[in-house]
Amino acid sequence: MTDENKIKLSEVSESDYKFLYELLKKRYSCVNISHKKMPSYNEHVKFVMSKPYSKWYIVEFKNKKVGSVYLSKQDEIGIYIKKEFQDIGIGKKSVELLMGKNPRSRYLVNIAPKNTKTQKFFKKLGFTGLQYTYEIRKSI
Repeated sequence: MTDENKIKLSEVSESDYKFLYELLKKRYSCVNISHKKMPSYNEHVKFVMSKPYSKWYIVEFKNKKVGSVYLSKQDEIGIYIKKEFQDIGIGKKSVELLMGKNPRSRYLVNIAPKNTKTQKFFKKLGFTGLQYTYEIRKSI
């Protein structure tokens, strides 16, 4: 485990747009449920500027940006930590800090079915499965 005192959350600001875009580029397509193709940088900036989440934070470890975590307007948690900083306790502490700063009676997490690593991560934090969601896409 990592030194938890060296992990902090800072609210997303304009200076984080490029970092968030670089994070997005590193995500595997199997973990994305919110988009199927990589947006352009301008599309990304427009998305961030629209303030899509009730709270969105940059995760810092030893004063270095290592990921982001957010709470949606429907109380859904999303998190992504750079690969080289995963599995050392940063994600766990980031979710705990997010929930501590934003108390709710319940939190939700939407995880892509093939993303078993994240499913295990949230189960270890005490989250339980609620449903399976299915879709069909048709061209019209």
